Amino acid sequence: MANIREHCSWAHLHAGKEASEKAKDLVSMAVAKARLLEPQSELEVPVLKKALVVGGGVAGIQASLDLADMGFHVYLVERSPSLGGTMAQLDKTFPTMDCSICILGPKMSDVGRHPNIELFTCAEVKEVNGYVGNFKIRVEKKPRYVDLDKCNLCDECSKVCPVEVPNEFDARLSWRKAIYQPFPQAVPSEYVLDERSCLGFATDSCGRCKEVCEPDAIDYDDAVKMIDLEVGTIIVATGAQPYDPKVLDRYGYLKYSNVVTPLEVERLVNAGGPTKGQLVRPSDGTLPRRIAFIQCVGFRSERDGKEYCSNICCMNTVKQSLLIKEHWPETEIYVFYTDMRAFGKGFESLLRRAKKEGMKFIRGLPAEIIERNPSKDLRLVGEDTLLSELYEVDVGLVVLQAGVEPRRGSETIQHVFNLSRSADGFFLEAHPKLKPVDTPTAGVFLAGCAESPKDIRDSVTQASAAAARSGILMARGRLTVEAITPKTISERCTGCGLCVKVCPFHTISLNEKTKKAEVVEAACQGCGTCGAECFREALEMRHFTDGQIYAQIDAATELEPERKIVAFCCNWCSYAGADMAGTSRIQYPPSVRIIRTMCSGRVSWKHIDRAFARRAGAVLVSGCHLGDCHYMNANYETKRRIEMYWERMTRLGLDTNRLQLAWISAAEGDKFASKATEMHQFLCTVKKEEIEKAASLLSHV
Repeated sequence: MANIREHCSWAHLHAGKEASEKAKDLVSMAVAKARLLEPQSELEVPVLKKALVVGGGVAGIQASLDLADMGFHVYLVERSPSLGGTMAQLDKTFPTMDCSICILGPKMSDVGRHPNIELFTCAEVKEVNGYVGNFKIRVEKKPRYVDLDKCNLCDECSKVCPVEVPNEFDARLSWRKAIYQPFPQAVPSEYVLDERSCLGFATDSCGRCKEVCEPDAIDYDDAVKMIDLEVGTIIVATGAQPYDPKVLDRYGYLKYSNVVTPLEVERLVNAGGPTKGQLVRPSDGTLPRRIAFIQCVGFRSERDGKEYCSNICCMNTVKQSLLIKEHWPETEIYVFYTDMRAFGKGFESLLRRAKKEGMKFIRGLPAEIIERNPSKDLRLVGEDTLLSELYEVDVGLVVLQAGVEPRRGSETIQHVFNLSRSADGFFLEAHPKLKPVDTPTAGVFLAGCAESPKDIRDSVTQASAAAARSGILMARGRLTVEAITPKTISERCTGCGLCVKVCPFHTISLNEKTKKAEVVEAACQGCGTCGAECFREALEMRHFTDGQIYAQIDAATELEPERKIVAFCCNWCSYAGADMAGTSRIQYPPSVRIIRTMCSGRVSWKHIDRAFARRAGAVLVSGCHLGDCHYMNANYETKRRIEMYWERMTRLGLDTNRLQLAWISAAEGDKFASKATEMHQFLCTVKKEEIEKAASLLSHV
């Protein structure tokens, strides 16, 4: 395709003859590549009709039920002793104000008894091998030390247990025994023995629970089990975790007893919580008459390290405020905010209702919180930016409305499942619009807060979408692999292994006998990083061969090359960024000639050498932002190569400014245009002697 509209006519509305010359070049480049195209056959891969769902929160539960109802066998792996996730800890949900466990409980029960779902709790995925349709999974199942078939929930074991530790389910506001049931509605509805706190393990001298257990369900010899599974598709629904505000000194969490988190409020107002539904101050157990909610704690702030909006916080404050007002109407509630975001269906109505109930909204976050002795009341000091005046507000309880952040262990999950992560730490989808639940690894999908912060409704919606995408693959029973993967030219391969090291998907290996590189096509995504690394050209990237790229460079530099910028742009981000510049009618000089690659990692030294040898005035290599690569970390290889090339240019006495590297997303059309303009201005300063010197030194390419 010669992209004349977005890359030429719309971007150069007033360039006249120069725009026409660029259009001719774009056609010539497209024809030059087309001349070298060859028929390709696409690989078909069989797909097992079994799925793995990782994470037993509401997203994982919904995805499992959808797939199981489609008739597929589902393995659901949850690292906690019970399903439910964070939703199980909530009292109510917004905007409907429904009882959270009343919604979630039946779904949990459905998972527990569904004939097509095999549930593994206290388990984690440790290893994933294979490729789409044929994944081999190794699951580590930790011991519960309680036989689920024998336990009858009599609770005699818990009664005699002498150990008490903070209860995680109640946000550590209550105590549980070393042997316990996670919560009344837990699935599986069985007890679990906490090895870390049990005296029987620590001193080998307790054993009271085993003595009173008539069914003999307690087994101290229970051990870790490794379970091997084979599945066709995977859904990652590992969720997120509440942000811990203790790192923010100015708000005094854990320093002041009456500063609490939203999850602690949820457990306090819940009838099954540690105070049987009574909202009390931790300092003295009394009902607070004035409560302050502070928004965006730790978020939307470069200073605090979390620059993204956590999505759920504004409406969570509105929900909790309405709950408090419903039970204790005389309570005064203050909300300190930057701006209230109520974008969802029914959210604005809920916000208006909160204002009608008398909640006071103050725009401006407190600068500090001061504890007043001996009452333990809290004084909030700051500026109301709406009224441009200072405030001092005394309250009995402060709720730090912190959002959610990527779950601990996300780095391990990323490595095990070959996922990409955004700069915020959440797992990166293959395309934010066209493939919002797919990942760069074929056959692996995302659901819920593992992908980004979202409320229950959106988590369930995305889970069903992931199940649908997974189900489509399994229903077909086969997958067609696009013919852009590399093929090995054995006679050129020396077995150096450089391609193995740089492959972001670990799809290349050296054959033990032949010592030649072998590519698992079904797992390869066609980024081309391996082809760029191979100095012997033993890996030929189908549809993006070296010969085809050379042909485009030659066509682009046929006439007046010193006035042109050869730009290698990755398909997903910077090429789309150039499209965005065109569709937005952002104008820039028509000196840029774009060559599309699937990833900036496909660009090798030889391609840059060729452009300079052809007397191109400048070269731009552009790709996704670091950390946002659609091919895991392939653009880090781009960065490494370009930095090495700059060093080489310095040794040869060449101007390093003639080669530039830019990270441009699909939405940054203005950034692409700005970079093109900047490089064009530089182009006007490049001397002919510099161009001839580089061409002479690199003429061998």
